[in-house]
Amino acid sequence: MRKRRLGIDIDGTVTCPSTFIPYLNESFNKNLTLEDITDYDLLPFLETTEEELNRWMEEYEPIIYSRAPLAQHALDVINEWKNEYELYYISARGKHLYEITEKWFKENNVHYHHIELIGSHDKVDAVKKYKIDAFFEDKYDNACAIAEQCNIPVILFDTPYNRGPLPNGVIRVYNWLEAKKHIEHFFEKTKLT
Repeated sequence: MRKRRLGIDIDGTVTCPSTFIPYLNESFNKNLTLEDITDYDLLPFLETTEEELNRWMEEYEPIIYSRAPLAQHALDVINEWKNEYELYYISARGKHLYEITEKWFKENNVHYHHIELIGSHDKVDAVKKYKIDAFFEDKYDNACAIAEQCNIPVILFDTPYNRGPLPNGVIRVYNWLEAKKHIEHFFEKTKLT
């Protein structure tokens, strides 16, 4: 029997959702906290142009991703799952960041079976391609689209930027321990086909 395959976003899911904030504050002379970021789009909070933010991201992404702290309990839960499930990380990061990403996984002892950097926030095709059984996400519209178009459970890690009404199949959690309980309960009730 095949193992169930979990699809896991990286940024704001495996890594702490406030990872970018100190860098944004320093570069844009702000004093933001995670609670201030009520939308996934950072432009309204930074008083800058899209072009400037894109340049900033290009410069700072490699630095931030190489130093990103883990979300609380993520490593413990992932380590418990590494032999029970196939762990497929599907991220909007660009492919050019693969080496930095893989190095971070190894340095932080985060187990993986596959890392897919798709360079886009639209993850539905990747979820279908890899036959993912459940997905873990922090971006609200991604969570909704994956649940609705792939008909799989999606665990949405709560942040100020993703608080909207949830469709069937999306479960809001506040930490990895809650995520673990929901997924294990769901898989107990369903059989692999």
